[in-house]
Amino acid sequence: MFLNIDHRSEYTVETDTSPRPDDPPVRWANLRLLWSFVRPHRWVLALGIVLGLVATGTSLATPLVTKEILDGLAETAPIAPWVGVLVALLVVGGVVGLVQWIMMGRLGEQVVLSVRTSMVRRLFRVRIDELAGRSSGEFVTRVTSDTVLMREAVASSVVGFVNSIVGLVGALLLMATLDLVLLGVVVAVIAMVTGLIAGLMPRLAEAQKQAQAAIGRVGAALEGAMRAIRTVKASRAEERESDRVVSEAEESARQGIRAVRIEAVAWTITGTGISLAIMLVLAIGAYRVSAEALTVSALVAFLLYVFQLMMPAMELSQVVTSLQSGIAAAARIAEVDRLGVEPDSPRTTAGTAPDGAPGDGGARGAGAGRRTAPGPVLSFHGVTARYAPGSAPVLDGVSVDIARTGHTAIVGPSGAGKTTMFSLMLRFLQPEHGHIALDGVPLPDWPLDELRRRIAYVEQETPLVPGTLADNLRYTHPEADDDALWEALRAVRLDERARTLEQGLDTPLSTAVISGGERQRIALARALVSDPEILLLDEATAQLDGLTEAAIQHSIGELAARGAVVTIAHRLSTVIDADRIIVLEAGRPRAIGTHAELLRTDDLYRELVAALRIATPAAEPDPAV
Repeated sequence: MFLNIDHRSEYTVETDTSPRPDDPPVRWANLRLLWSFVRPHRWVLALGIVLGLVATGTSLATPLVTKEILDGLAETAPIAPWVGVLVALLVVGGVVGLVQWIMMGRLGEQVVLSVRTSMVRRLFRVRIDELAGRSSGEFVTRVTSDTVLMREAVASSVVGFVNSIVGLVGALLLMATLDLVLLGVVVAVIAMVTGLIAGLMPRLAEAQKQAQAAIGRVGAALEGAMRAIRTVKASRAEERESDRVVSEAEESARQGIRAVRIEAVAWTITGTGISLAIMLVLAIGAYRVSAEALTVSALVAFLLYVFQLMMPAMELSQVVTSLQSGIAAAARIAEVDRLGVEPDSPRTTAGTAPDGAPGDGGARGAGAGRRTAPGPVLSFHGVTARYAPGSAPVLDGVSVDIARTGHTAIVGPSGAGKTTMFSLMLRFLQPEHGHIALDGVPLPDWPLDELRRRIAYVEQETPLVPGTLADNLRYTHPEADDDALWEALRAVRLDERARTLEQGLDTPLSTAVISGGERQRIALARALVSDPEILLLDEATAQLDGLTEAAIQHSIGELAARGAVVTIAHRLSTVIDADRIIVLEAGRPRAIGTHAELLRTDDLYRELVAALRIATPAAEPDPAV
């Protein structure tokens, strides 16, 4: 990973009290991060620097050759050789500069690709709890916009900085061979300009960082609003959402304008300083020529060097401002690196599954690795979990078993902890106390890939992934053939709809009109394709009609005959046929039993049934209905 930075524990996610970007520890940490991006390409960078030195050398030699030509004219000496040298310097400098430009452009794109690859791969490994409260649009901005600033900082800026320093130092040294008095004048002006620009850099860095942060908020606001575009339109909130996004864009523009003003001041100071140096050199040089302390050719050469100072001085000013932008971008990229990621291997032996369990390198087909051992497939042992330190526990001392086969339903009021149980099963969330076991082995001892291979999860929002219908159906089982896909579609009564699509299974879902119910059925079919050992359904039938729901319940029943199906539902009609129902209240199991048993024995379950007006069997009269 190129995103690793030293001493990670020293850094925290940025807040209003975080160190300012101009604080030395933070600045050096971000500079180290910048170097970490360049390090894999250091030999290309070194070659670019060498080519830059060659080009700078040809430029530095030009005034001296010009002086020789002028001296030759004054002494009527042959000047053809020196003219040839001048032409050669021009050609070599041009060719070397072209090669360097192309090489550095390529290096910049490779750096952007490296940074984006590292960020994307890390983001998909970040723990779910780390992503809570963060917008996906903000991360998109960091992967796209911030990396472009990084490119300028780690490619063009590094080479430009070296070339500018060499050009400045080289010109000053050669000036010293011509006239020390004039050199003193130039050095004094440069020192004044440098001091003024150095005072502007912290303000520039802060403005650029704030501008990039605002751009991130623009992406987050726009992404969220577009995802809920139907709600936005139905609520007549187009103007409000537009104003919210535009206000962030305006803030970015304000900070960008502030940065531009600072850059303009820096450039103006640099240009004015060079012009002042030229005027002083002309005035003092003319006086020294009249006093015969300096030759005319030496004065011309000196002036040429002063003019040459303008290019590296302006470039150095631009490099410094670009580097400040890169540092600001590095600070935002570093925040992604500080997000905690899921472990790659179990707590026990890296890369292996627990003893007696099918390893990660085992079979991958549908239903592969299905266990037949006795006892529950999943067990909660005194599990307490909360989403933030100090907050109220979402689950409090839960101890329940999930049968290896059959349909287990989890019901209860909103906030009772139902979805939290699923998050714990999939290790999206870690318990604070107690542990969860799969086949009697604690979950942390299982490789994540093996754990999640055995569990299929259909989440409440049933999102579709980018790609075709076939891509979505094969998402958890990439090796599935078309017959398996059509079988899963038939199970959720979606096969006829799929045949009406213009390209059938190969229809990009981004171009098809998919209803909420169809999205749920695609997500369910995706789970059925893998023939999972454990199927977790979180409100997976909430948007389905009665006939479709009945067909799906039949498929779920078939799956429950050979594996474990665990369902969360507020619609109790989807779980009344469950083999076992767990009633949660305030993070604790209140009652466990069948539908009929719970109707007789548990008041909360009867209230839930009555609230949804579900008809109860005649043999089980319910006074609460």
